[in-house]
Amino acid sequence: MSFSPTTQRLLTASQLGQLLVSTRKRHKMTQAAVGIRVGLSQNRISHLERHPDEISVRQLLSWCSALELELQLGERDTSAASNAAEW
Repeated sequence: MSFSPTTQRLLTASQLGQLLVSTRKRHKMTQAAVGIRVGLSQNRISHLERHPDEISVRQLLSWCSALELELQLGERDTSAASNAAEW
């Protein structure tokens, strides 16, 4: 089964948590397995999936590596009127 990479725009911490959970499950990884790769306990992984606003940058980068995610930052396109409503 091949998987084609996709890009997902995240605007809230809640969306980050959902992405981390869905990607972990897609990779058929347990919270404990992610925890080993990130250097955190299964309990802490569970907590951070539910409270992603508490994830440090270092933890997020390690988590992305463990789940084969790539973190990209860029300027938001402000030309569309709908973007104002997203904030």
